[in-house]
Amino acid sequence: MSKTRMQLTSETATDFWNDSCSLKELREAVENGAVGATSNPVIVYNVVKNEEDFWIGELRSLIKNNPHASEENITWKLIEHIGIEASKILLPTFESSHGQKGRLSLQVNPAHYTDANAMVADAKHLASLAPNIAIKAPCTAEGIAAMEEMTANGIVINGTVCFTLPQMLACAEAVERGLDRAEANGVDISNMKPNVTLMVGRLDDYLRDVMGAQSIILDPGYLEWAGVAVFKKAYKIFNDRNYRSIPLAAAYRNHMHWSEFIGGRVVLTVPYKWWKKFNNSDIDVTPRIDNPVDQCKIDALYKYFKDFRKAFDEDGIQPEDFIHYGATVKTLNQFVNGYYELLNFIRNKRLVVA
Repeated sequence: MSKTRMQLTSETATDFWNDSCSLKELREAVENGAVGATSNPVIVYNVVKNEEDFWIGELRSLIKNNPHASEENITWKLIEHIGIEASKILLPTFESSHGQKGRLSLQVNPAHYTDANAMVADAKHLASLAPNIAIKAPCTAEGIAAMEEMTANGIVINGTVCFTLPQMLACAEAVERGLDRAEANGVDISNMKPNVTLMVGRLDDYLRDVMGAQSIILDPGYLEWAGVAVFKKAYKIFNDRNYRSIPLAAAYRNHMHWSEFIGGRVVLTVPYKWWKKFNNSDIDVTPRIDNPVDQCKIDALYKYFKDFRKAFDEDGIQPEDFIHYGATVKTLNQFVNGYYELLNFIRNKRLVVA
């Protein structure tokens, strides 16, 4: 039986993750070569809504067994339960790879994005749920400070809400400091494999919004290459500087967010619907990570978009401004609003439980 394209991808240096904690999707993804998965409250909300028949019994049990708990407390019990079950699916990979693969990324409370101490406290609790948990926090100044502290405490991080090269480099440097501190304190860092995410598709989305708002005339196809160009540049820098964290591509909008990164020592966290599309495509699984983006595309993006210059240049944006970058603002709002939508969903279910 011929191998799927995602199985072939996983046979290169590139790791494939399922961008969801859905147990059904994750089991199928593992069969196709996935060695990790990601979760956050928005993903959990979508999983529970889309698979309500499967999860409603567990939710009802949590509500009945915790009659005086807040909706927030019940929500996190549900997030944790789904995370634990998903981590079990990945545990064999974690054990066989000696901790190098097979992790589930759980996200700190999105509402804590301004509070580094709260994010560290979230991380310590979530990391205790299973041996193969990694922790996602936003690549804002506060989140990066929190991730250094997490790393120093032996917690594997996955920097997220990240759209620019300066954010990626600041996170990678923080991880280096954290790993050095951990090792100095006697922590075994041999199985720590941190990740730094670039939300490639969300960068493209944001520049498309800017193009509309500022009436910029440009070949719209060029915008499909913005995130690819930033990620490829970051990959080279990470290798040149021997950073111990691994670049991770997220937020898929087209096949290039997979096909252009094949062959690199990177992670591709791909939504279920997208990796199914890739499997059904006729695109060759060929290493392309070192193929440069056409300079004419980069030049045009650089000329017309100040926000691309911020994303592409090493010093394009300073840490204190990470939180104010347009794509960060948009995504933080979506993540925080999605978290409260999950709380409202739990409240509505609670009110009708017999």
